[in-house]
Formats: sequence, C-alpha cells, structure tokens
Amino acid sequence: MKRMLIPLCLLALLLLLPACRGEEATCAKPVIYLYPEAETEVTVRLDCDGELTCAYPAYEDGWTVTAQPDGTLTDETGQTYSYLYWEGVTQAEYDFSQGFCVPGKDTAAFLEDALSRLGLTRREANEFIVYWLPRMEPNPYNLIAFQTAAYEDSARLTITPEPDSLLRVFMAWKPLEAPAEIPAQDLPAFARTGFTAVEWGGAEIS
Repeated sequence: MKRMLIPLCLLALLLLLPACRGEEATCAKPVIYLYPEAETEVTVRLDCDGELTCAYPAYEDGWTVTAQPDGTLTDETGQTYSYLYWEGVTQAEYDFSQGFCVPGKDTAAFLEDALSRLGLTRREANEFIVYWLPRMEPNPYNLIAFQTAAYEDSARLTITPEPDSLLRVFMAWKPLEAPAEIPAQDLPAFARTGFTAVEWGGAEIS
C-alpha cells in the first residue's frame, strides 16, 4: 500500500519526519468500549471518510448492543463481546510535529505510562499494548504521536444515548533506524464521569 509524505516545515525536513498524508492510511484495530451506569441499549454508528474493511460484530447500519456497567456487550442473538472492533482505510493526515521518539526496547514502558496518563484503564492499556508491541518493540526506534483532531475528523462516532464522557486514543507511529529529536507532545488527562465510552486504535506509517 503506497503512502505519500509531504514536508510541513524546516523542522520536519531536519527530522525527516513530515506529517503523513496517506493516499490510503489504514486505521488498525480501533476498538470501542461502552460503560453505562446501568444496563443500557446502545447504538454506535461510524462515519469513516474511507472504506470500512472489517468489523466484529458485523456492522450493518451501525451496532446495537445491550451494554453493562462492566463493559460487557450483548447483541440481539445473545452473543457477548468485550468491545466493538473495526478497521478501515481512510484519507487521514497525521501530524508528527510533536510526539515522542522511543527506543524499541522501551516501547512497553513508554506505552504503559502514556496510556495511563491519557486515561485508559489497565485492562484497556493491556489490550492496546498486546496488539501493538510485537510490531514496535523490534524496531531500533519508533516515532509516536497521538492524534486527536485528525482521527476524529476522519472517523466520526455517533453514540446513542450520548455518553457523558468520551475518550478516543489514536496512535500514529513509524519505525526509525536512528533517533530523532522532536518536541514532546502534551498528553491531557481524561476524567470518566457517568456513561463513559472509550476507543483506541492506531496506524503504522511507512
């Protein structure tokens, strides 16, 4: 799959780390957790600016599930799930003007700290790390930037009833052979209140 890199500024040129405008950028394993305060029927619809390539459970005109406070989701057939899963190809443009350059061997420790600061629970962070660590740890270095605006613009969620708090963590990253200096990214804390929805996903930029 081809991707095109477009320089943004002198800093990006020096770092050889421009923002990534993918002709097609794959959003890998976004998963959505739902935590209502009481058993609630919830409908989730995704408006992706590209193509939805995989979803589980199957995505028809959205997902409708009965959600429990512990996050267990049950569909109309009685099948249970820990989360809603999707992947897609989008036209998203990711920003690497701020972020982190992390040695591959330090990836697990970095993610444990960063995801905790962003507001993922230990269980959510564990599932994130288990998915991404095998791809990232063998690299000499990884450039990592958590995306908010770019991701929310390219993959819009409508959740009914609307959550009281919504956290969407999306990590864009690329492997590096050598370290690079980059301004550190601020990682704002997240407060869970009332009915909470959480999503995480990522994209490897090559």
